[in-house]
Amino acid sequence: MAEINVTPFVDVMLVLLIIFMVAAPLLTVGVPVELPKTAAGALAGDDEEPLTVTITAEGDVQIQTTSVPRNELVGKLRAIAAERSSDRVFLRADGAIAYEQVMQVMGALNAGGFENVGLVTDTGGPTLDAAPVSQGE
Repeated sequence: MAEINVTPFVDVMLVLLIIFMVAAPLLTVGVPVELPKTAAGALAGDDEEPLTVTITAEGDVQIQTTSVPRNELVGKLRAIAAERSSDRVFLRADGAIAYEQVMQVMGALNAGGFENVGLVTDTGGPTLDAAPVSQGE
């Protein structure tokens, strides 16, 4: 037989293609980032009451409804993280707050033991795909 049989080669390539197609989405690492006024949907909730950290328009930081000085934020978060079973926290920030201040609070959340940070937004924002957003979705 003088011809090369490529069928096993094609079979192996198709198997590798399927493996890479399944594995590629699992390799992306990062925090889902949602900014104010987006078309994104809500995150699934836990059985435990969600912990919410809020940055007001004046720059004050609140855990749930209690105002916390920024220099005490990491210590309070560590104490809360020790009592909770979930590391999920929701960060609410006024749209007028500088990006730098939001990132500083996110760094404090990470240092306090919370690695699963969800940014809270309002719905109905632009989708950035030039399609009109319908309110019925």
